[in-house]
Amino acid sequence: MLPVTAPVTVPASDTLSSAPTTTPAKGALVFEARKVRKVYHTGELDVVALHGVDLDFYSGELVVLLGASGSGKSTLLNILGGLDVPTSGHLNYKGWPLTNAEEKTLTLFRRNCVGFVFQFYNLIPSLTARENVALITDIARDPMKPEEALELVGLKARMDHFPSQLSGGEQQRVAIARAIAKKPEVLLCDEPTGALDVHTGITVLEAVEQINRELGTLTVVITHNAAMAEMADRVLHLSDGQIIKQRHNETRMPVRSLQW
Repeated sequence: MLPVTAPVTVPASDTLSSAPTTTPAKGALVFEARKVRKVYHTGELDVVALHGVDLDFYSGELVVLLGASGSGKSTLLNILGGLDVPTSGHLNYKGWPLTNAEEKTLTLFRRNCVGFVFQFYNLIPSLTARENVALITDIARDPMKPEEALELVGLKARMDHFPSQLSGGEQQRVAIARAIAKKPEVLLCDEPTGALDVHTGITVLEAVEQINRELGTLTVVITHNAAMAEMADRVLHLSDGQIIKQRHNETRMPVRSLQW
């Protein structure tokens, strides 16, 4: 069984600045993927979404996955998050095999170890921001208080508002608060700014950036927007289910410094 009952250590908050951040030394190995392949069977046609991907991800990293629609980004993210499993190959989480894990184990893994942020917010309209976050904290093993999570994303003054009373960017920040309230080891973001304008998207990415820095959470963001590459420690370019290029940034640029 996965180590889903182990406590999560949350580092003390650092003061954020607008200066570039030097890429940190590698933290502990979180994911190890070897020859991960994913094939979808649709009638008589087999669609290969991932072609034998080899990857390592480390704690504290902020990784951007870049690629066009159909490049395999979402498939890779879903496999990392336990929403899908590889057709072949091996995927380990902190040394524990996920490849052939039972659904019960994957459910515990998703509940306790991974926070998800999607393009659409998936908030319950009849619940306030605080109540939407509490849905997660009520079942997590060692959560933050909902108020603490919402304050981290800059919504202290809006926590008792309903989704219809919040802007798109505010709703996405509620979704981020909900994802990080359980203090996950991993935060997976699937096109988190895809439904937002540039200004609002910057605000949302600043929240993601802050969570990564303050909590030390491995953060993986998928996007087709190349401008976001400079905010990452590492950038992976995907095409046709393969990683065609990888680069490390010596410094991470603040979101507001990027050329949009």
